[in-house]
Amino acid sequence: MSDRILRLQHVEIRVPDLELCAAYYTEVLGLIETARDVRDGVDRVFLKCWDEHEHHSVVLRQAPTYGLDHMAFKVAEAADLDYFTEKLQAASVPVKRYAARELGPGWGEAIRFEAPSGHLVELVHGMERLGNMLPMTNPPPRPQDLVGIAPPRLDHVFVMAEDVEAFSAFFSGVLEFRLTEQIVANDGHQLAAFLERSHTPHDIAVITGPNGALHHFAFWMDDWNGIRDAADTLAYHGVQIDVAPTRHGVTRGYTTYFFDPVGNRNELFTGGYWVDPDFEPITWTEEEMGRAIFYYHRQVNERFFTVHS
Repeated sequence: MSDRILRLQHVEIRVPDLELCAAYYTEVLGLIETARDVRDGVDRVFLKCWDEHEHHSVVLRQAPTYGLDHMAFKVAEAADLDYFTEKLQAASVPVKRYAARELGPGWGEAIRFEAPSGHLVELVHGMERLGNMLPMTNPPPRPQDLVGIAPPRLDHVFVMAEDVEAFSAFFSGVLEFRLTEQIVANDGHQLAAFLERSHTPHDIAVITGPNGALHHFAFWMDDWNGIRDAADTLAYHGVQIDVAPTRHGVTRGYTTYFFDPVGNRNELFTGGYWVDPDFEPITWTEEEMGRAIFYYHRQVNERFFTVHS
């Protein structure tokens, strides 16, 4: 299987209070604002993590409700857009194509379509490159003027679907993601699925819930100490922490969950393992779901299944 889809490129998030969220994502999380845009009367703010070279990885869109507008994945070549357009159309999935910059500043050429769960998905190529704030010759490990938590990059998105198996089959069969782990109910159907394209434990994951819902989107931290220090920053700023620093069984990752000012759940994530193309998926049983999600606590708090955007 070729590496046509490389990784999660960006998420566009609906926020009822654009200025409050822009302040949170830049001053507390420490993302960098790269542009502002008004399109069809709707204001948007474009953000990136410091170690990302491309124009944006998070877009905030003014809207009456909060939640996920769409998720986008980066493809390796422009021809990959044609390849997936043919695959999607063969699966009777309507596809809409956009020229570079048609969707906003810095945007590459893109296609958009709907997953079986109702989520809007985009594949994009040719995003404008801004650099990562470091020289390309003899760079220091990180810039000296970073603000807030300052995660180096966006890591993954976690959504909800009424039919996890249909979602998983679509992403693995049509979009060529690999299943890395799954939580399976006693009757054999999938309760959750974790899928990747970047050789990490997951670029996207899905759990049983309402179609179209966002559970969270996550930023990468370099190590466990970064997760702990970030929790101190969140507490200092009065950010609502959903789950204090702990560990997952699924993915083997270290994590903390929290909410942006309007209710979108964020995560900071590190750890995990390398996924080869012949990786065999790991299965967790329904009885061990608590240990799968929160390895130390061995139980899932009610908010994890009921709170979403």
